[in-house]
Amino acid sequence: MSAHPHHHDLYTVGQLRQIERAAIAALAVSGVELMRRAAMAALNTLRRHWPDESRICIHCGPGNNGGDGFLLGVLAREAGLQVTLLALSHGSHGDALQARQAWLADGGAIQLWDEHASLPSAGLHVDALYGIGLNRAPAPAAARLIESINGSGRPVLALDVPSGLDSDSGQCPGAAIRADVTLSFLADKRGLHSGRAADHVGVLELAPLGVPEQVYAQVRADAQLLAIEPLPSRRRYANKGDYGHVLVIGGEHGMAGAARLAGEAALRAGAGLVSVATRAEHVFALNAARPELMAHAVDGPQALAPLLQRASVLALGPGLGRAAWGHALWLTALDAQKPLVLDADGLNLLAAEPRRFKAPTVLTPHPGEAARLLGLATAEIERDRFAAARELSRRHAAVVVLKGAGTLVADPDGRLDVCPWGNPGMASGGMGDLLTGIVAALLAQGCDAWQAACLGVGLHARAGDHASRRGERGLLASDLLAPLRALANGMDTDRGEHD
Repeated sequence: MSAHPHHHDLYTVGQLRQIERAAIAALAVSGVELMRRAAMAALNTLRRHWPDESRICIHCGPGNNGGDGFLLGVLAREAGLQVTLLALSHGSHGDALQARQAWLADGGAIQLWDEHASLPSAGLHVDALYGIGLNRAPAPAAARLIESINGSGRPVLALDVPSGLDSDSGQCPGAAIRADVTLSFLADKRGLHSGRAADHVGVLELAPLGVPEQVYAQVRADAQLLAIEPLPSRRRYANKGDYGHVLVIGGEHGMAGAARLAGEAALRAGAGLVSVATRAEHVFALNAARPELMAHAVDGPQALAPLLQRASVLALGPGLGRAAWGHALWLTALDAQKPLVLDADGLNLLAAEPRRFKAPTVLTPHPGEAARLLGLATAEIERDRFAAARELSRRHAAVVVLKGAGTLVADPDGRLDVCPWGNPGMASGGMGDLLTGIVAALLAQGCDAWQAACLGVGLHARAGDHASRRGERGLLASDLLAPLRALANGMDTDRGEHD
């Protein structure tokens, strides 16, 4: 589908209600006419993705999402498709009632869902059960239908939102449709891009239904999708001092790999110099494996002090540990008031000793670390990742990267971006260490904290997608280094040297 001018804008349910009301007024149409536009868009999507499918079953709920389904049924029959229409209830309400009557007036029959019966035979199922308003678990009968659709082995087209998915949070309080394609109407929903949504949305498309530009101008989007942003080209007259000096602080006994990954990622993302402050036992191995890293044996704050003076940006936490050595280095590093990326045990120490940051700072927690920072259970973080990211950012006066499917980037003013890239292969050890190094390198090259976080998250996730072309299972953090270098140089390719 062609790109919509607002295809990067993400809205809450409340904002979508405003857009819908404003659209009806601006277009001077009824709610039913807007439904008819949605049904036509759905038919076009159906025929484009499944051009040879002639038998469809449309599952309609009692609200406006069901109304979209009834009108799709009318249009699909006119187009020559064999349509079975299965309804959750005897009645519909609001504009959906007129849509239901239009289906009946066209000679269509309605089968009522019997949770003890089998699904009607069809080559494609269309989910029009629940729209954006559902933020609770579906009722038992509806849950049984959703589970039957998911288990049918047939493709599924979801209208607006996969039923059962909370379109604000991206979570599933109960059963939820697993769609092959989701066609979102009017504007994009933020919950379709983060959390559990990754397993339910499938291919996501947007149908704005002809809504004029001025409607969107009236409602400020709650969040945005990250876009690919090129890094500025380098001057020909340049030296390593122009691109900053990153100091990675970490690598407790047995955890040298975390510090090395962060340091090497900082080099590959363009930092001019990268030093590593670590345990003495790791220095030889780091020098041998990656001589471009300047590894220093640091046994405590005194040895760290001169390294802090030379550094322009700190990457604090990879392999740091929470014992006396790590805690002492953590305190010393924070007292230096340098631009900072804080991850891993650096965040766990922050949870025990909270503070607000004055220097440009990026925190990169996964949901478990975010839960410790906020004093909540991990499940509570996942119930509303958007609120958690914003609260962490406000509380610590830092840019926050809340990692996971649909990584979020939030700043203390409430701005929030969502990462549309990444894959399950990146759920492996060391990926967070890479992100720490990348963001630190971008800070060192002159980005502010927000730019460094957004660019770094995008580069990291896209490098993961390029590296996963050989398969997601078994993907290593170090596999991202070659595509990372290519992407940082504006080369949209996974070809590169593998050291």
